[in-house]
Amino acid sequence: MKHSLMCAFATSVLSLFAMTDFASAQTTTKTKTLNNETTGAKKVLIAYFSQSGNTRAMAKQIKSATGGDLFEIVPLKAYPKEYKVLVDLAKDEIGKGYKPELKSKIDNLSQYDVIFVGSPNWWSTIAPPVATFLSLARFEGKTIVPFMTHGGGGQAHMVADMKKLCPGATFLKALPISGSSVKEAQPEVTKWVTELKLAK
Repeated sequence: MKHSLMCAFATSVLSLFAMTDFASAQTTTKTKTLNNETTGAKKVLIAYFSQSGNTRAMAKQIKSATGGDLFEIVPLKAYPKEYKVLVDLAKDEIGKGYKPELKSKIDNLSQYDVIFVGSPNWWSTIAPPVATFLSLARFEGKTIVPFMTHGGGGQAHMVADMKKLCPGATFLKALPISGSSVKEAQPEVTKWVTELKLAK
């Protein structure tokens, strides 16, 4: 009788340990899966300069589609609001290769895997503040996704000029949107982001 009780007790203890190990194994597997899912997610930044508000609107649409972080590129000295004065100043700055000082910069750019970079089309290229932003950081090993708003000139040589400032970066397909249609561009932006496999 005593022997039978001891055997039953031993069997119960072994069963308890077996169940505990099984539960631990399940917990460990679940944790690894969650960690893998977290590690596999790409960290996205959406950096943009906007003078009229069109590029800002497009940046917010990209944020809606990707869940990325927004960063507005703001020059230390604001550009004039009068159109002709702005156009002449932009032409002069671009012709001279001038890069204006910015109000702020990103100190933790290294945490981002994918960086959307947006600019209005100024004289067929990126606005000078965007050139400053791209010149201040190192983008080796990063993925850059250009986007731009325009008044009819499309992307012109904006992407080519970005590439010159970001050697070692990988560039994905750009999306130019007309300023007159940017407010209704969310479906097109979402489709583009989905095709790039960057949708949230």
